[in-house]
Amino acid sequence: MKKILFFSAAFLLFSFSNLERQKKPEKILGADISFLPELENRGMVFSVGGLVKDPLDILKDHGFNYIRLRIFNDPAADSGYSPKKGFCDLEHTKAMALRVKKAGMKFLLDFHYSDYWADPGKQFKPAAWKNLDFAGLQKSIYDFTKKVMQELKDQRTAPDMVQVGNEINHGILWPTGNFSHPDTLAAFLNSGIRAVKEISPSTLIMLHIACGGQNQESRNFLDMMIADHVRFDVIGESYYPQWHGTLGQLDSNLQDLSQRYKQDVVVAEYTLHKKEVNDIAFGLKGKRVTGTFIWEPLNTWEQFFNRKGQAIDSLLNIYPAIKEKYMVN
Repeated sequence: MKKILFFSAAFLLFSFSNLERQKKPEKILGADISFLPELENRGMVFSVGGLVKDPLDILKDHGFNYIRLRIFNDPAADSGYSPKKGFCDLEHTKAMALRVKKAGMKFLLDFHYSDYWADPGKQFKPAAWKNLDFAGLQKSIYDFTKKVMQELKDQRTAPDMVQVGNEINHGILWPTGNFSHPDTLAAFLNSGIRAVKEISPSTLIMLHIACGGQNQESRNFLDMMIADHVRFDVIGESYYPQWHGTLGQLDSNLQDLSQRYKQDVVVAEYTLHKKEVNDIAFGLKGKRVTGTFIWEPLNTWEQFFNRKGQAIDSLLNIYPAIKEKYMVN
């Protein structure tokens, strides 16, 4: 009897300790490097300390653990993101996803639901969807999302997190899914979310808005989507100070969102103020997921590499200290 009691107590202790490990918050140091296939196609190679390496390995060596990839519907179209070449289409995304997983990193997939860039100033319908009615658009979102997710799952690279739209605080698929039609927008988002969850139930869903320092606009959007029964796990905010306010406003907004909503909060895009933005993002308390995704550090704005692909140590070397401060137990 004593042996049975001892075994039961030991089992319960093991189960509790295992549960505690599962509850450990996920901390993200992420980077959007969707330009990488284009840069490599131009012949660019990357190096650090004179040693040529895969840029994913360079990022991982400096503390990064998550990669963000954008995907367009038909970027090879004449009016698309990458006419005739098709960068950031499904095939390029699948190839990049394999590299991400081979590097031992997680990945966030960013659906633009457009052939071209989608952001608060433009949300163009894909050319193939241009003349569809509400029901047709809803079905197309579901079908396209499910196809992408299924092909990624089939090669064992299902995304760990998905954005159903990019910077969607003014809506998607204009004019039909403009934020001025919140019920329609919510229906579109739920079509994408349903497709993601049917293929990969464990994949987290992010709603990505471009309101880093704008609390009232953030709340208006989130409250409306929640009221319309959009189910999501993560609030993603873009933060570029020229558009989204001061660091103080970013801090105030994220702190409020993290306390007001049950969803986790991350900075989904930024480039400037690297130390400060990460201090703010990782300073949010009581959340399962915290962190940041720097936007296109391979070649845009304050990039980590010069035009010859050589690492700029003063920028890249900021991140090991961030990892040590927030991610190393």
